[in-house]
Amino acid sequence: MVEPSSCFELGSETRQPDCGPGKRLRETALKVRVEESVFLVDRALLLQHCEYFRALFRSGMRECSQEEIHLKGLSARGFLVMLSVLRGEQPMLDADEIVDAAECAGFLQVEFLARHLVNIINSDNCLLICQVGANYGIADLLHSGALFLRDSYRDLEGAASCLPKELLEYVESLTPSTYVTVGAHSPSVELLQDFVRTVCYLDEDEKDWKVLTDLPNEASTTMAGLTVLDNRLYIVGGVRDITNQVVDSCFCYDASADTWSTFASPHQPRYNLTLVGHDGHLYAIGGEYNRTVMSSVEMYDVSTSTWSQASPFPHPVSNAPSAKAMSRIFICSWKPKGATDIHEYLPGEDRWTLLTTLVRHQSYGHCMVAHRDNLYVMRNGPSDDFLRCAIDRFNLTTGQWTAMPGHYGNSKGSLFTAVVRGDSVFTFNRKMTLEYAIEDDAWKPKRQMRGFPRIGSFWTFLLRLPKPENQLVRKNNNYQRFKNQSRPHPSSSLHCAL
Repeated sequence: MVEPSSCFELGSETRQPDCGPGKRLRETALKVRVEESVFLVDRALLLQHCEYFRALFRSGMRECSQEEIHLKGLSARGFLVMLSVLRGEQPMLDADEIVDAAECAGFLQVEFLARHLVNIINSDNCLLICQVGANYGIADLLHSGALFLRDSYRDLEGAASCLPKELLEYVESLTPSTYVTVGAHSPSVELLQDFVRTVCYLDEDEKDWKVLTDLPNEASTTMAGLTVLDNRLYIVGGVRDITNQVVDSCFCYDASADTWSTFASPHQPRYNLTLVGHDGHLYAIGGEYNRTVMSSVEMYDVSTSTWSQASPFPHPVSNAPSAKAMSRIFICSWKPKGATDIHEYLPGEDRWTLLTTLVRHQSYGHCMVAHRDNLYVMRNGPSDDFLRCAIDRFNLTTGQWTAMPGHYGNSKGSLFTAVVRGDSVFTFNRKMTLEYAIEDDAWKPKRQMRGFPRIGSFWTFLLRLPKPENQLVRKNNNYQRFKNQSRPHPSSSLHCAL
């Protein structure tokens, strides 16, 4: 028998749904026997998260009144993983645990557990995730594993050959994500052609940058918030000129359809904000208005096209780096005397919580990216070596900080705009685009490609682009002019920022 300490504690009393004429489920715990182990589980928790138990308890069958239910065909290990996830833990699982957990998620129809399996997909387990997702009929798990494998196909193509033919064909039919960037641009006059007001993508086969789309004339990316949600690029809060007048509309680029559209601005005009896309919503966090830094947060529901107020950030903040890891939202902000706070936003509870504080001697500038259950905070080196980039890693599972050895970037590069794809980090400057391989204790240079032929501030992100034959080739007629007009003076310096 599994010790009660490793299972759920009894929950608070809750009214239960009908279970047969005139009866209610008893407000008690339930014993669940799996193999030779017995788990003491809160009935309300099973009703909330498990379709299997929800249907069982509402069926009027005799199990409604039993104190113990025997689940056959499942492993105790998989059931224990499920309980761990349902009580808020996010365990990293080995191969056997993944198989058992997927079996449990599929049989008991536990979406929350399936979502956790999606969160822990990596290069070591993505092939297994694809297979168990297919075997146990968990469509989202299969699709997410296949997308990760497609993004990492350059490194995993040999290993992927072991997949069943139908599964391999499905992976190869998917569109890989592409590294995309846009610079800081103010609105332009319609009669003037400005070929540098473009969104560009990295052609990894040719190791060069090409034009994806032109920014709408009224769109501004200067001091704007940018994010990607469901393969759409959203732009909120750009300014027109040095007066910091906020543009009237927000803009959305649908990469799949290659179309731009507008949507309503937040109730509070703002610039220098942080924009985060998560689970069908946009979060406009902090920013400035009339040169005053704000703490207010607004949430945009994409399905209803409406803005609403959310819980404010703990203090005024502008242009704060953000990252998402394990389906969680994190914001990084400076404090005086070299302290860095990382706050987490909990959408279900609409509240902020201080996750951790790092104290380091720093100069200026920083950004943050996420990989697996790690957050990486990039900062400049000491003031006499500010072009070098130092990295500190925070592990969400252990709650520990680790200083990454060495420096990243130099006079030829910078990490103050970076994107993680699979187990790689992409960053660039005007001389080269560099891909790093993420390893346990270091980032190691992996590939070098042509740099982005401009200077200034940039936003970088990933999009899944349609086949180039019908949409991208026609745009590259402007590409040579784009490169010619954006070629910087040899003495120009680089500054990249998120």
